[in-house]
Formats: sequence, C-alpha cells, structure tokens
Amino acid sequence: MKPIDVGDRAPDVALPSQGGEQVSPADYRGKNVVVLFFYPKDGTPVCTAEACSFRDAYETFAEAGAVVIGVSSDSVDRHRSFAEEHRLPFLLLADRDGRLRKAFGVPKTLGLLPGRVTYVIDKEGVVRHVFRSQMAAEKHVREALEVVRRLAQSP
Repeated sequence: MKPIDVGDRAPDVALPSQGGEQVSPADYRGKNVVVLFFYPKDGTPVCTAEACSFRDAYETFAEAGAVVIGVSSDSVDRHRSFAEEHRLPFLLLADRDGRLRKAFGVPKTLGLLPGRVTYVIDKEGVVRHVFRSQMAAEKHVREALEVVRRLAQSP
C-alpha cells in the first residue's frame, strides 16, 4: 500500500483513546486542523521527548485551531499512565493492531521499529504536510506548528 502523502485524503479509522472513547481524525473535519503524530512506544526517551514537546506547544496549536493526536501500538491503559505521568493534554490513540498505521502507510525503521511520522491534516481532511524522522523528535513539533500557522492564516 502506498504511503499517504501531501494532497491525499486522510484515512478514516477510529481507535480508542486513553479515555476509552473511539476517535478518528475524521471526527474533526470541518472543525479543526489535525496534527497526527505516529511514534514507536510510550515511555522511551525519544518518544517521551516528542510527546513533551507537543505538550509544551499544545496551547499554541490550540490557539491556531489545531488538535494534536498521538498514535502508537500501546494499550489504552499504558496511554493513560503515560499521559498522566507527563501531563499530556492531547489524545493518545491505541493502534493495537496497526490499522491506522497501515492505513497511512507509516513505514518501519530498519524493518523493526514502528516509524515516527507526523501529518498535518487540514479541516477538509486533506494531508498538507508530512514529516518523517526517527530521531529528530522535537523537529516534528516545529514543522507541524509552522504548517498549522500557515493554514490558520489562509482563508
């Protein structure tokens, strides 16, 4: 399956969040820009740095009309603990069977590790930016924020 890229429509797959409710990026169509970031695993150093960077910029994203959603294969319970421990104000989706990861075509790094990819999806559900980098966790936030600000300024 071809990876989702800029200009493609974001797949509509609902997954449980750390609160237990089913959430899909499509839930925000017509309302918000969605920053959807896929990461390998809760609690690892790079993943924690990335999640905390999104946390620290969360108000700026919200002021620009964007919601932030993290996705990994961790369980709802693990996501709940991770979010509580690091005071994460955004949703974390439990992609236990990899459905959303597969729908977006997020590759594995070195064939082993789940990839780290961030998508910025506009209010119409179209992907406007894709950033792939396994190690540059904080850069995912900077890149996404730049695009969200640009989208907020366009009519």
